[in-house]
Amino acid sequence: MKNIVILISGSGSNMAAIVRAAEQEHWATRLNARVAAVLSNRADAKGLLFAQEQGIATGVLDHKAFASRDAFDAAMRQEIDRFSPDLVVLAGFMRILTPGFVAHYAGKLLNIHPSLLPAFPGLHTHQRAIDAGCRFAGATVHQVTAELDHGEILAQAVVPVLPDDTAETLAARVLTQEHLIYPRAVAQWLA
Repeated sequence: MKNIVILISGSGSNMAAIVRAAEQEHWATRLNARVAAVLSNRADAKGLLFAQEQGIATGVLDHKAFASRDAFDAAMRQEIDRFSPDLVVLAGFMRILTPGFVAHYAGKLLNIHPSLLPAFPGLHTHQRAIDAGCRFAGATVHQVTAELDHGEILAQAVVPVLPDDTAETLAARVLTQEHLIYPRAVAQWLA
């Protein structure tokens, strides 16, 4: 069985979309894969409750309890590796990962970013797209590399930027597409 470990920091809506797709699309029998664990750097991450309700193992490592980013990443690596992951999925995990962490999971670390990469890496992507006068925005699933929001693009979804959009309305429209493309990209990676 291929084990998927998902990292979250908040509501976990992309994680929930992946978990639902795994159930509805019978990943256990069709892809020999399962979501083995959901881990967070925040004890108050709402997505943890959803994962627990689905019978998925959960864990929390508070990044503030560590003296350095390297120390946190080493502890998180140890926690992830307890589940023998074949794939590690970042689903709203709001931490910049160290090169050592990324190298440890090279080729099996995915992320979703709320822009059409390579445009607008980093934060505040929706406002930046509006401010730049973009007519389209979207989301990108990509392999994680040591360079922030780079790596091989596995899937993208495009939405229009409407004349009256705010960062919030654009974000909501992009998020609906994230929930479609991320599970699909994970399933394709597993296949």
